[in-house]
Amino acid sequence: MFRRRHKSEDAVEQLAEDATSADETADDVEGSAESENDTELDPADRVGLPPAPRPDGPWDVSELENPEEGRVDLGGLLVPGVEGMELRVEVAGDAIVAATLVLGNSAIQLQAFAAPKSEGIWGEVREEIANGITQQGGLIDEEEGTLGWHLRAQVPVQLPDGAHGAQLVRFVGCDGPRWFLRGVISGQAAVQPEMAGILEEVFRQTVVVRGEAPMAPRDPIVLKLPEDAQMVADGAPTEGGDQRYSASLDPFARGPEITEVR
Repeated sequence: MFRRRHKSEDAVEQLAEDATSADETADDVEGSAESENDTELDPADRVGLPPAPRPDGPWDVSELENPEEGRVDLGGLLVPGVEGMELRVEVAGDAIVAATLVLGNSAIQLQAFAAPKSEGIWGEVREEIANGITQQGGLIDEEEGTLGWHLRAQVPVQLPDGAHGAQLVRFVGCDGPRWFLRGVISGQAAVQPEMAGILEEVFRQTVVVRGEAPMAPRDPIVLKLPEDAQMVADGAPTEGGDQRYSASLDPFARGPEITEVR
């Protein structure tokens, strides 16, 4: 199932676009690092650093021999297919700029941006996301895990009955060659780290197709629907006149070594 919807429909996704998730923090690794250096690294010192190595992905399209194999072609992103998943696309105006993979009670939103050639932007983006959420009354923990530095956030939300609550999400990111990929993990996988493994692997196995056209840093890499996706109306128009859509696809190809573990 392919669903297209306006980004304003979900408060958490809108927060993600204004500016989680790894497994539990590697406490032993952090402990050994602190013993070698008693001074904790200031987050500001990680801003402007070159992109970190990506031995396990996410991948640039130039790094794989057959990048389309086992993946759904969304133009700027090649997203691994997982049995039983639903893939939704997010629109900004007339452009598709993000994809959300839903699996059971968990989801990961993927969005790619242009970035400088020799400088990573995840440290800076991470700080901006944290500041934005704390200014709205949310809570942030910055951790280092299997996907590198990430944010665990309690985001303020309004419940269906009008009461105020908080939703736990995790922001993960990766700097690549002239691109940056961000993931927002929500649902059960954000609450129970042991359920996040398959979504973390989706993040790692995603391929970014940056293209050669000049782009300003942080410009979103525009996506497209697969050729075999057929858009159909799905629900009433929103207040802004936008329409929700869904599209049916042929069954997803088996993903690259991704299996669900319960």
